[in-house]
Amino acid sequence: MLFLDLWLRPALAPRDRSLITVAALVAAGQPEQMTFHLNRAMDNGLTQAEAGAMLSQLAFYAGWPKVFSALPVAKEVFAARTQ
Repeated sequence: MLFLDLWLRPALAPRDRSLITVAALVAAGQPEQMTFHLNRAMDNGLTQAEAGAMLSQLAFYAGWPKVFSALPVAKEVFAARTQ
């Protein structure tokens, strides 16, 4: 229940927690974990445009290679959500 308790803390909205989680996964070089969390972020209100802006921002701070590894995952999530 610790995981659930973390997500239910009122200081951050679920959308913001999801955004932080996806950003951390990209920065850590864990794109294989992104599909679930990016979908959850979008379910929590993150838009495709915001996700793209996040990836652009991360490229400068986490490194281009990590973002380039995350881009195919993001494109796959975006495509699946538009179907």
